Parts: sequence; structure tokens; C-alpha cells
Amino acid sequence: MNRRTFLRTAGGVSVAVLPAFRDDGVARILAAGKEAAGQPAASLAADEDFWGQIQNAFTVDRTIINLNNGTVSPSPRVVEDALRRYLEFINLNPAMNSGMLEGQVETIRRRLAENFGCDPEEMAITRNTSESLEICQFGLEMKPGDEVLTTNQDYGSMLTSWRQRARRDGIVLKLISFPIPPPSLDDLCDRFEKAITPRTRVIHFCHMTFFTGQIFPVKKICQMARSRGIETIVDGAHAFAHFPFHVTDLDCDYYGTSLHKWLLAPQGTGFLYVRKEKIPRLWSLMGSPEEMRNNIRKFEMIGTHPVAIHNAIGEALTFHEAIGIERKAARLRFLKDRWARRLAENPRVKILTSFDPQQSCGMGHFNVEGLDPGKLGAYLWDKYRILVTPLGHAEFTGIRITPNVYTTLGEIDTFCSAVEGALRKGV
Repeated sequence: MNRRTFLRTAGGVSVAVLPAFRDDGVARILAAGKEAAGQPAASLAADEDFWGQIQNAFTVDRTIINLNNGTVSPSPRVVEDALRRYLEFINLNPAMNSGMLEGQVETIRRRLAENFGCDPEEMAITRNTSESLEICQFGLEMKPGDEVLTTNQDYGSMLTSWRQRARRDGIVLKLISFPIPPPSLDDLCDRFEKAITPRTRVIHFCHMTFFTGQIFPVKKICQMARSRGIETIVDGAHAFAHFPFHVTDLDCDYYGTSLHKWLLAPQGTGFLYVRKEKIPRLWSLMGSPEEMRNNIRKFEMIGTHPVAIHNAIGEALTFHEAIGIERKAARLRFLKDRWARRLAENPRVKILTSFDPQQSCGMGHFNVEGLDPGKLGAYLWDKYRILVTPLGHAEFTGIRITPNVYTTLGEIDTFCSAVEGALRKGV
């Protein structure tokens, strides 16, 4: 679907209402894709001519090297332009124009559902992963003594939410530990299975952990849980639009993600997938009427909606589809392997992320013997203007590195040289 068709079929505003879309960025990527047609994604991952077209589609500050895209990533120019356009149109007459654009969210719902592989009536558009998952955490009916099983590497906000429910409702939160990297995907599933008791009601885990980028065997865990009558909530904050999969590859009951990371959508965008038969019994986070009991849109009841932000997701999807998820994943993995394998040559560096393509993609985590991660992170920023993410855990510490599609090989190599300099001279 092109952008003109998008507006015509959105059901809210005619094509003439808004200024014309700027096609240059996406058009250049589509042209580059045609030239690279038939070339395997893995070989194209190192083609700087191809990725240069994508890099030029962003308005990032090239005086810094941003390797913290796992928190939030900049959007390409075409998304910036769309968001600005929608905001300007709404601001002309907020009460009326916001309502005129509201209907276009259904087009976004359909396109997100198509990318995720689910029914649009199972797709709620939210503001981030935390909101999506808290709908499940606070919306599931549980009684005192019911157990929730997760890992001690789950995202802090989600652990906080479960702990609040434990205080309020008397449920029991159980955390499992696992080595980094784990010996195998089967090992991760086995750890969950061994921790299950007759009181286990929910298994909540990351598709891809935010600490090290470890990918979990989602389908195996979910099917194991379902066979025991246990519901599964999957934190997909770092997985969607990062590497290829569909909901049929997961078989989970609930899935939440943010779109301002790997999809490159505006900040404050996400989605929640709820298996259709689970919708009626899951309470919405904010009040919704009884007649919406079976309606996925009850989870979007937040009052006044950020319509412009939601609608700009469409341009992020167009940009994402123009690149192609196979190409994108191959490039992200190539960038991760480039810095991680180079730094791993130094005996003081330990890579905490697996090189197995089934267990990782574009995120990586490392630590350096004798160097405090916080001090190393500050050194890289102060001396080289390189932004990284020092992270601490009770069982390990280190630095997370998350490049994105606009990252150049020169930036990766500069980062490696900077770390090697710190190894030689200290910080």
C-alpha cells in the first residue's frame, strides 16, 4: 500500500487535506533494493552502498556515535515529516481535526497485524511495552497464592508491577536465574519447566532480553506452558521489527512491544497482542464499558489519544517494509558481530551475548576485566562522544551495545578503537 492509498482508504481525510508526502527517502531505498534484488541478505549486510541510502534517510547528529538505540531509536526523516504534518493539521482545529484523523488508526492496526501475523481484532495500539504488559499484569484474574514465574533478567518495570500485585493481592512472584550466554535454548526452557508448581498460573518472559539481547525459545516455552494450563506473557520490546518472525512462530497468549526502538516509529508507540479467546476475561487497565468486553479496543481506553503519533506509525512501517526484515536482521547481526568479534580478541574482554544466530541478533553485551562499566561508558562519551549503555545486574555487569540501520561501519570501528585504547591506557 502506498501512502496515497493509505490516506484514501483510511476513512477519515481526503488526499487533498494534508500536504503531499515526501517520497525521496523511501523511493531511494526501494530503488537500492531493486538493484540488490536476488542478493542474499547476509552478503548485502556488508554492502555500504546499499546501507548508505538508508543512513542518508535519517537526520541524526553525526558528531556523536549513538550505540544506545535499544532505549529509543531516532526515526527516519519520512516519519519525522509525517508526525509534523499530522501535528500541524490537528493544531489548526484540535477538537475537529483530531477526530477527523482518528479513524486512520484502523489502517495502522491492520498494517501492524499484517506484519505481526495476527487478526487485526487481536491488535491493540498502545504507548509502549510497559503499558502493554501492565494491561496483562493487572488485568488477569488471580487469587492469593497463585504463582507467576519469570526470570531475574526481566525488565525492571515489569518486575515492579508484579511485586506491587504481590503486595496487593497476595500472589507469589518466582524468579529463575540463567547463565549468560546460556549453553542452549533447551536449557532456558528446562529452567522454566523445572520451576513450575501446581500453583503456577502465568509464565512471563522476554522474547529478547534487554540486558544482553538473548533470544528465548518462545514457542517451546509457550506450548509447554499451555499443556499445563499456564498462560504466557511475552515481552517483545526488543524483538519486533528487529528480526523476522510471526505470531505463529510464538504461540503465546499475550505479547507486548514498543515501536520506537526497532520499528523506528515516534516515541510513545507500541502494541499489545491478545489471543482472541483471551480478550473477554482480560480487564482493561482503564475503565471500559461492558459492551466492549470482547473488543480489543478496550485496551486503548486512555482518554484523549495522541492521534498524530499513532498515525505516523504508518510511515515507519513503510520504511521498514522498504528495507525488508531479512535484510535488516542480517545488517544488525553483521554490525554486532563486527564489534564483538574484534573486541573478543582481547583476553580481558568477555562477550556476554551468544554468537549463535538463533540466540542473538543486533544487540550485544560485554565487560572488561579491571574496568568499571560506568567509568568506561563515561570515558567513551567524554573523550569520543560515543553513547553506550552500562548495565548492572546482581550476577554480572557490563556495557550493552545497540547499533541500528543508520549506524556506519566507520562508527563501529571507531568504537572498537576507543575501547582498545582504554584497554591499553586505562580511563
